[in-house]
Amino acid sequence: MLTLRPFKTCDAENIVSWFDDETVFRMWGGELIGAYPISSKDVVDMYLGKNGMCSEEDNFYPFTATEDGVPVGHLIIRYLDKDRKFLRLGWVIVDGSKRGKGYGKKLIQLGTKYAFEMLGADKVCLGVFENNPAAYHCYKAAGFGKPSTREDSYMDVDGEKWKVIELEITKENYYGT
Repeated sequence: MLTLRPFKTCDAENIVSWFDDETVFRMWGGELIGAYPISSKDVVDMYLGKNGMCSEEDNFYPFTATEDGVPVGHLIIRYLDKDRKFLRLGWVIVDGSKRGKGYGKKLIQLGTKYAFEMLGADKVCLGVFENNPAAYHCYKAAGFGKPSTREDSYMDVDGEKWKVIELEITKENYYGT
């Protein structure tokens, strides 16, 4: 059974190993750190900062997905508004040995459930590069299909402009009301 738990420092090595390929790294996180390869210290510093823990004032929370206690994936839940009702799932990555087996979809569904049921979100969104059809298919299969009210954005990846399409799901759509 897949479960989410808060990120721990010991998870950083797994995250780095899941970015085992520079193309994957650049598609998912190259703009965040600006260099490849990344180290586990880079991940810990990015998530936990100098004090070693997220605080209530932070607007994002990193999670590790586990199956039978073994880390298999990772995602961040980030607040997009001051009222903490609009959340964004981001930096979703699955262990390379699990890719293509439905783990991405399950991880997105689990993150969405957590956002609505535990964090009280009214709306959840995520972004996908338009030239990443596998991720787009995964997100649509997980229930995201409605274009977000947020504007599409563009990222510079290795000198190319990549369009980021925002998809969302509302609490009403999630609960089928």
